[in-house]
Order: sequence, then C-alpha cells, then structure tokens
Amino acid sequence: MDGDVGRGGPGPGEGGATRHDASELTQTDRAPGVAAIATAERRRPDALVPRRLRGYLALDDFEPAARRRLPRQIYGYYAGAAETDQSRDDNRAAFRRVAFVPDTLRDVSRRSTASALFGERYRFPFGISPMGLSGLACFEGDLALARAARAEAIPMAMSATSIMPLERLAADGGARWFQAYLPGEPARILAMVDRVERAGFDTFVLTVDVPVPGNRENNVRTGFSIPLRPSLKLLRDGLTHPRWSLGTFGRTLAGGMPHMENMDARRGPPILSRDLVRAVGNRDGLSWEHVELIRRRWRGRFVLKGVLAPGDAREAAARGVDAVWVSNHGGRQLDGAIAPLHALPAVKAAAGGMAVLFDSGVRRGSDVLKALALGADFVFLGRPFLFAAAAAGEEGVRHAVGLLGAEVERNMAMLGVSAVAEVGRRHVCDAHPPLVGPG
Repeated sequence: MDGDVGRGGPGPGEGGATRHDASELTQTDRAPGVAAIATAERRRPDALVPRRLRGYLALDDFEPAARRRLPRQIYGYYAGAAETDQSRDDNRAAFRRVAFVPDTLRDVSRRSTASALFGERYRFPFGISPMGLSGLACFEGDLALARAARAEAIPMAMSATSIMPLERLAADGGARWFQAYLPGEPARILAMVDRVERAGFDTFVLTVDVPVPGNRENNVRTGFSIPLRPSLKLLRDGLTHPRWSLGTFGRTLAGGMPHMENMDARRGPPILSRDLVRAVGNRDGLSWEHVELIRRRWRGRFVLKGVLAPGDAREAAARGVDAVWVSNHGGRQLDGAIAPLHALPAVKAAAGGMAVLFDSGVRRGSDVLKALALGADFVFLGRPFLFAAAAAGEEGVRHAVGLLGAEVERNMAMLGVSAVAEVGRRHVCDAHPPLVGPG
C-alpha cells in the first residue's frame, strides 16, 4: 500500500479477499497458529468436560442459565434489541431460508476445521464478536472471553464499552483486536488510535452503524440505562440474584467503581456518572474522511464493522480498508435493517480484494457453514458466548467454543468437504423455492 494511505500497513488485497485454506500459509505465518491449535486440541477432549457443563449440548442451552443468574436489567440489556426486535428475529429466520446441497461419496476422513484470516491460522472459522459491558456477565467477563479465545485458538475482538482497560486485556488476555466507537473529531480519533497501537493490538475495528444510539425500548422496560441509575428495582433484582451481586458486581466494586475505560484516549467516566453520555461525543459526524484519517495513522489491519450496502464495501476498498464486517449489530440499531445473511452475497461481490467478515444470528455450526458458503471469509458470534460466560465463566466459554466447533466439523463431513476453503455456493440453495408446474 502507498505510504500516504497506510503507513506500511497491509493493502486492500493483502490479507486475502477469498477464504484461504490454512495449508496456503507460509511456514513463518503458520508456526504460532499451529502450536496454539495443537495445544487447544490436546487440552479439552470431550471425556474431560466438567460434569457441571455436560448438560449444555448446544449454544442455545446457555441462555436460560444466564437468564436465571443475571439480574433482569443486565440480562435484558444483553438479550434485547431495538424497537420491535424485527431485525434480531429476522437474523435467525434468514438461516432457515437457506438449505444445504451436500456432496456425497467424498473421502472426508482427513477433514480439518482450521481456517486462516489475515495470514493467521485459527482452530475454527469463527471468533468472538465485541460485546459491551461484558464485565457485568461474570467477574472480569472481558478477560474470561479473551482467555477462552486464546486457549481455543480463535480470535476475539474486545469492545470499546468494556469496563476493563484495553492495556490489561492485551497483556493478560492476549487480545489483539480492538473495536472502537469514535466521534467525528480528528484529535480524539488520532489519540485513540495511538493508544490502541501502544497497547499492542494489531487489528482496529471501527463500528460504523451507530451514528446515534438505537431505540432500545426493552432497556427502559427492564430498568437498564447507561449511565446506570441506582433504583429500588435494581436493588431488588440484586437481592434476588445474590450470586451475581456478590460474585460479579461485588467483586468488581471491590476494585473501585467501574469506569468506561476505553471510549477515549484517557479513562472515561464511571458507569454511574451523568457525564457518560456527554463523553461519547458526536458519532453522527463520523464520515469517510475520518476513515481515511485512521488508515493513514493505523499501521495494522483495519476493519469496518456494520456494513450492509455493496456501495459501502466498494468505498471501503477504495479507502484502503482491509476488511468489511457484514452485521446489523445483532438487531440492536436500525430495526428493520436487512438480515446480514441476505446482504452477504452482494457485499462479497463488491468487496474486491478485501476480506469479508460476518455476524448476526449465528447459533449453530450449520449457520457458520451457510455464511461461509454465501461468501464470508470468517464468522463471528456475540450473545451466545456472553451467555456462556454468565453461566460458567471462562470454562463455559471454552465449552461453547468446543460445542460449536464440533458442529462445524460434523456438518463438514455430511456436506462432503474436507477443508473450510471448499465450502461454496454450490452447497446451498433457497430452502423455499417456487414450485414449478407440470409441462
């Protein structure tokens, strides 16, 4: 890439727009990934799954446990979406509109779920999405997610709305992806980019679909707000969930009042502060000019998250971005926005040399494979891993990764493919095609 675009960072085609089999990597690139994957595979054979986790057979099993263990306000914040929940529900429904067309009589005895992204090899073709206030799911929730991801050799993106400093998550959790919400203010943007670089992150994810906060009426109904407001309802819910109150919130408070640690180059206000909204800045002023500003400053990989329009993918490629992340924020922003799975093929076609990442509505290994077949180079999940953290901490997240990975591996065999890179459009079709009459 030209020096006036990326300060030596990877160009729009360097990192791969097409999904790469892990075998295509050079030995230098592969060595760290191979070691991490081998360690993860040795560490957790199915027979050694702790007894308390054996009742969790799929990702959906974690949500009821999380609902029981979390106060109503916290669970509602995680599970809820915007307005009528149409987009959140459509995200799941989209996967039911896609059916598999498996190949048969293929030798799949040596199949592998290993996948590559940005020249790095991972155990599975999926990772953990950034999720705000993960530290309220379990004690040091962001760290639980990061450590589980590192142990299982998958990527994890930390959220700007974490209550743990990004420097600590990088040092203690091995996090290397940072997701930012930024105002349209160049000085604040550059200061934040520099902070992330100093901490050792190599992938900067800019969320672009939150110019203003979504209308989350569910939060009002459950009594959740940012900043958090002490109330009788919150007190009552805390008393009826003593395990969370003592084991999560109490232990967190023991280290001092939680702050929004990563919204800016300096520590943000406490989560109870009335100054919190003012500190966010004017996100509705963020524009493509600011994307160029970041690209010139940031030397690592640069991703735009929240892209649904093919035109935005083409614009991102022209501005030197390395990947677009197809997402509608899990239905938490614009209610009625197109399901990302439906948007994926057109965005992929417009992406040119960029990688295409995907999230929203993924719950099964079959969903991961459908997204890969429709053009995703890598798939991410949010809520299911957060619910696993609420249910059983880091161990729960690792078990969730193993469950999803086993589904991917099993379905690859039944689909007739031995490598993630082999999954393609021929393997899927419309689940409800129009009937064709006789003649």
